[in-house]
Parts: sequence; structure tokens; C-alpha cells
Amino acid sequence: MRMTVDLHGLTVYEAKLVLDRFLERLPKGVLEVAVIHGYQSGVRLRTFVSKYEHHKVTGKIKTMNPGETIFVIKR
Repeated sequence: MRMTVDLHGLTVYEAKLVLDRFLERLPKGVLEVAVIHGYQSGVRLRTFVSKYEHHKVTGKIKTMNPGETIFVIKR
């Protein structure tokens, strides 16, 4: 199962809070999280997401969409 979190319009600080909370509350069975960070208004969020670490995230996949990154979730 895949879930999505949208970080558009957030600061890096706000995005970290949202991602931390979102990942801590993930239901069991979720294997991927699509993180929508956008790409046109700077690279701060994209850079943050690419460097973000969380104990539930075991990998990251850059998609054909430059405004999205997939987090692979630990089983």
C-alpha cells in the first residue's frame, strides 16, 4: 500500500514536523510514501527530502516527476 504526503508551500522546518508526524502515525502495511515536494520554486524542500532520515525509511526513489520522491518503508 502507498500513501502520499504533500509538502507544497511549507518551510523546511514545517516540512520536517509534518514528515516526522506523518511517518510516526503510518498504518501497518504501508510500504511506500510518495512525498510531494515540488520543484519550481527553489530546491530547498527537494534537498531537504533527499537528505531526510527517519528510522522507518529504508530507501528513497527519485521518480520521473522531479517534484516527487518515494520513501521505501521498513517492513
